[in-house]
Amino acid sequence: MPTAATSRRRAPTRRPRHRYKPIKMGKARRIVQVSAAIVGLIGLLVLWAVIARRVAAMANTSREHFDVIVVLGSPADEDGNPTPEQLARVTEGVREYDRGVAPRILFTGGAARNHFVEADVMARVAASQGIPPSAIFVETKAKDTIQNACYSARLMGNHGWRSAEVVSSAYHLPRASMIFSRTPLQWRMHAASAWEAGSEGTPGFEILKTIRYLVYANWAERCNPED
Repeated sequence: MPTAATSRRRAPTRRPRHRYKPIKMGKARRIVQVSAAIVGLIGLLVLWAVIARRVAAMANTSREHFDVIVVLGSPADEDGNPTPEQLARVTEGVREYDRGVAPRILFTGGAARNHFVEADVMARVAASQGIPPSAIFVETKAKDTIQNACYSARLMGNHGWRSAEVVSSAYHLPRASMIFSRTPLQWRMHAASAWEAGSEGTPGFEILKTIRYLVYANWAERCNPED
């Protein structure tokens, strides 16, 4: 027979609340050290890219006239029309052609960001600005600056051309010069007129691309122009 003591209901036992253990000082110190190391590494990479761009040569020849003017591509808009950056590059290439810098223009760039081939769009603009069809050449497969340089050098080699003035946006030229320095060409960089830069024309974005080139693409994506 249950007694009064056993008939009492026992109070439900409460589960102890989870208590977060404080981070030990040693672990916290390691986290700070790792974070500082990562920040320091990023800083060194940025500094490397800035210095590399600052010292990049803008020519490897003193010549004033070239076999061809190479205009590096940039994407057209979603309707296939030239963007302000693309138009600035083409217009500068046409201006240099009219000055007699070279007797022909080579536009390089494939369908990198949409289905419109950059070189074809630029060639149409150049034709509308008065460049005769016989002086317009296109390279339509390149998807980045390394391929721009490599495929253009191959096409030029097939024609026996060995020198080029390379036209692109000013922010792009330092990295382009690093890449063209690995080709067998004689070349000179030439900046297109200023334009209202978008996100990819900002110094920060180009610094990131330069870091990628120096750390990775310089060796992993190298292209032999003579293949």
